[in-house]
Amino acid sequence: MTLQHEAFDTESLVPGYHEPVLPTGEPDEATIAASEARTRHWSRKDQGKRIKYGSDEHKQMMCRMFEETFNPYRPSVLKWPTLDEAALHRITSLPIWDIAVQTEGKARLRMAAYARTITDPEMRNALAQNAWEENRHKEVLSKMVQHYNIPLVPEPAYEYPKDPEWAYLVTGYSECIDSFFAFGLFKVAHDSGLFPAELIDTFEPVMQEECRHILLFANWVAWHRANLNIFQRIAFEWKVFRVWCFLGMERMDLAKSLDAEGNEHQQDNNFTVNGAQSVTEQDLSVAELMACCLRENDRRFAGYDQRLLRPTTMPFMVKCALPVLKFFERRKKAK
Repeated sequence: MTLQHEAFDTESLVPGYHEPVLPTGEPDEATIAASEARTRHWSRKDQGKRIKYGSDEHKQMMCRMFEETFNPYRPSVLKWPTLDEAALHRITSLPIWDIAVQTEGKARLRMAAYARTITDPEMRNALAQNAWEENRHKEVLSKMVQHYNIPLVPEPAYEYPKDPEWAYLVTGYSECIDSFFAFGLFKVAHDSGLFPAELIDTFEPVMQEECRHILLFANWVAWHRANLNIFQRIAFEWKVFRVWCFLGMERMDLAKSLDAEGNEHQQDNNFTVNGAQSVTEQDLSVAELMACCLRENDRRFAGYDQRLLRPTTMPFMVKCALPVLKFFERRKKAK
């Protein structure tokens, strides 16, 4: 099945799913503040009770978290501030917009395709809602590039995945990698003052929503893994290993595409790792950026029930790498 970029409907792709009803009109400040607080903080009442990962209780907990932390903002009422010439140039020159729009386009379809295969109604609804929110992210990006006249290459048609589970794993683990670094870059951009505070605030709900997405994914992986038999578990772990290999190779390359005039465009697949100098004038070292990513990762997850599992791979790797990075940076300064 091939879908054109504008032809996406979560309800038609996932039987039994119903899209959330969003409020009409522009929300007031109190409503926005309440939504922001709700989407960042969630705990179940029985704080002292331990849960068994993979149990029905664990499933209900992650699905309730995802449902009750939903932020009902509408892309059509987001405010796009007027940018001066310098800020507009910084935005339009970032080598990410084609990949960002297309990544959300693929993510929404991959998540919906996998949700369609799930028989458990609670989990199917949570992953379908995740797909719907990815489509909303694509709408936000589309409205932004339209507002600021950012040129994009023609958006391709999206192919329905042959292996929905593989596609979902690629998307989920990719978001765990990219969101970890994006949290830090977003903080650097916020502190740099190079971009209007209004623009940063407009994207803040999207950033926190990505935190919710990878929180759901990390708990889905644990729940799914625990409910496989020994042979299914071996096959699943082999697939996860191949996904990580695929993502490692993908991030070594620059994506290349042709615009309508046949001109080649390069898009940085790894911008979230090496793009700090594009969002700040400060001479930021790799170690300083990685430390910022760790702090922001912890901050964004801090408000959710501590019994829910967090993505651990990127924080662990960066914590291991930080002493080495700091050592070599000290040696470089000493020369």
